[in-house]
Amino acid sequence: MMRITRKIVVAIAATALLGAAGGEGAQAASVRAGGPAPSACRPANHTAKITDAPGSAGHRHYRVTLTAPRGYDSCRLAGSPTGMRFSNHGSENGITAGRYGNQRTAVTFGPGHPVHFDIQVPNNVRGISADAASFTLQAPDGEIPGTSVAEGKLKVAAGTLVGPVQRDA
Repeated sequence: MMRITRKIVVAIAATALLGAAGGEGAQAASVRAGGPAPSACRPANHTAKITDAPGSAGHRHYRVTLTAPRGYDSCRLAGSPTGMRFSNHGSENGITAGRYGNQRTAVTFGPGHPVHFDIQVPNNVRGISADAASFTLQAPDGEIPGTSVAEGKLKVAAGTLVGPVQRDA
């Protein structure tokens, strides 16, 4: 009798765990390319680096490059990351960023397929130093759960905009 009760408890626990994971599984479908490996689009599965980029009339530019190591499935990204926040030495500086550019073009991201996006900062105002940016990536069919973080030195200001994700050149 004890053995049967234990099997029933284990079966109920397994069913509950699968049910709890069902909500996340539905969200993960939009970022999974169909293979057995985890998606490169998940924040824990890629790295992001901020570097200086050539300026334009009235703006400083920074490039955020995302790369994924081997062992992850490729996925599709589209549009500009949202929820962009900047911090310096772990403290948020209060600057948030808007979006610009085509928000519908999808690109493939994964091992061997890095992508980048642009941070455009007006240079007619004093910039605030930052050493990290946090953001949420977008798939063609919606937001990818979780927050990605890019590291690198930059200066941001009110009016900062983020461009759409593009194939890395």
